[in-house]
Amino acid sequence: MTPEFDAPAAVPPLVVIIGPTASGKSSLAVRLALGLAELGTPAEIVNADSMAIYRGMDIGTAKPTAGERALVRHHLVDIFDIRRTATVAQFQVLARQTIAELRHRGVIPLLVGGSSLYTRAVMDDFEFPGTDPEIRSRWEAELDRIGPEALHAKLAERAPQAAAAILPGNSRRVVRALEVLDITGHFTPGLPPTHYLLQNVHQFGLELERETMDERIAARVRAMFDEGLVDEVRELETEGLREGVTASRALGYRQVLSMLDGDVTLDQAITATIERTRRFARKQLGWFRRDSRICWLPAQDPDLVSRILAELEMTG
Repeated sequence: MTPEFDAPAAVPPLVVIIGPTASGKSSLAVRLALGLAELGTPAEIVNADSMAIYRGMDIGTAKPTAGERALVRHHLVDIFDIRRTATVAQFQVLARQTIAELRHRGVIPLLVGGSSLYTRAVMDDFEFPGTDPEIRSRWEAELDRIGPEALHAKLAERAPQAAAAILPGNSRRVVRALEVLDITGHFTPGLPPTHYLLQNVHQFGLELERETMDERIAARVRAMFDEGLVDEVRELETEGLREGVTASRALGYRQVLSMLDGDVTLDQAITATIERTRRFARKQLGWFRRDSRICWLPAQDPDLVSRILAELEMTG
């Protein structure tokens, strides 16, 4: 559903900045917003990271710093309590409303970060099946009773193609697939065809050599632990982190909780976080590469802002 706003005759562009973890999306978005401001065109950032929406999850999500948020206004950051289960469908509504409001004010929205699922849910013709709390609760209880592997096997019995596309460890998606099967009778694990619903969209992707990406991810994860990720998780645990179905499974947070439970050591938690983050980054890239509309740019190019402004034909 598109919010009801009377947009200006010339709709400001929606600039989407994507790329793997640790590619520099957030800092580029701030520099780009400042560059646009110098040209007399206001721009504001719309977060598309599914975990940066949670209050208190700062270090492990590499959330924009207070300084960055002071320079450029950020939207959809710190909007949910960690105990809340956020969905892509909810995010879609909030992000589209925010983008419509910004455009109504003549401001360029910069949609930054996130997975292909989140960014495409915002900009493309993308509808979600409904949800049924009773059905979902039943499958979540079954997950607790039999575990993720056995629940994945149940999905495989009912929808082999869906099960083949979902890892057994991704229990949230397995539960969702079973829920949708109960509601609609079918479940499609892939994304719909690429087709913009919003107007004037420009996507830019940051690319890195795999070795460089892996090095950056390892450095970022180690820096997060050095900056106090374990203490952040301890504090969030007192605020109900374990009750949050979504937040408690975030990269880094899940591994630290496992460490606090005594299942792994600190070094093992760090190593697991690095490995899982690298795997996630490769998965991100795999999905993004399927979208031919993305203009790919080298993440380490010092002239990225100028190149994007040129692509937008806003060089002044």
